[in-house]
Amino acid sequence: MLFSAKLKGFFLEQSAHSVLLARTSSAIAPMVVEEIIECPAGDSVALAAAVRQLQPKKAASGYLQAVCGVIPENRLVRRVTLEPKRLKEPGYFNEILSQQLRVEPEKYATVVITANNGSDYDITRPSAQKDVLFGGILSATIDEVQDGLLEDGIYPVRLELGSIAMLGGLVDYLAFTGNKTPTLVLEVGADITHSYIVTSSGVEATRPIPQGYDSMVPLVQKELGLKDAESARKLFFSNTFDFTGMGPVLTKRLVKELQSSIGFYEVQTGQSVGQLHACSCPPPSVGSARRSRRRWAWTRWN
Repeated sequence: MLFSAKLKGFFLEQSAHSVLLARTSSAIAPMVVEEIIECPAGDSVALAAAVRQLQPKKAASGYLQAVCGVIPENRLVRRVTLEPKRLKEPGYFNEILSQQLRVEPEKYATVVITANNGSDYDITRPSAQKDVLFGGILSATIDEVQDGLLEDGIYPVRLELGSIAMLGGLVDYLAFTGNKTPTLVLEVGADITHSYIVTSSGVEATRPIPQGYDSMVPLVQKELGLKDAESARKLFFSNTFDFTGMGPVLTKRLVKELQSSIGFYEVQTGQSVGQLHACSCPPPSVGSARRSRRRWAWTRWN
């Protein structure tokens, strides 16, 4: 057993631009979140300081043992409806990855879980569900992440795909509160926005939209009459940029795509999407400008 209930729990979430560290009263549920610290990704000095603050007494191994969730830009999180008659075909899942999801199976470490509760998908069960989530990270990215964490004095006792853990946490929360309202979840990145629709029954829909922060830079340049894209980028990614007036213009294309996804879901299910949960991945200049404590619900989907 890796953890004892008497031991403190440590959790880490790492994206391309920031790192969140948390200490809990126990390594296993029930637990209380005692402290959370955020620091910019790639800043080893800030991360080392955060580790010392969370665990003042250094572990005998020299490493902070933590459950680590990563959110790489090349991640795969897609809902797929399987064809039951093809489940016994040896190459069926690889065909889905290569032809439907457009990734190279040999380069990815992938997992298939049920879309309703996140349990491991078992094709041998007669009642196996047709709706599943494919999760994946480039194998090279996993090696890179693990090596980087060890260099920073963090031993990953478990490595998770942060996006799936986050979706599971939301599903668990909706079920716990008895909230049956479909919720739109957005992970906005530089080049792509991952959109999901979740309910208390699981992940209902997923869709990657090829628009993110970078696609908004030309609009900033045009609206403000700036001479070059670099000036627009610096202004847009600064902490002083005011989204109040330009927000509708900058998000118009993204909103149009989201309206299409939401409309399709609502026609299919007869349910209206009534809530929004946005998880943004800020650019480096924004992420490095802050180091703050936040309150988060750290939950597992299982």
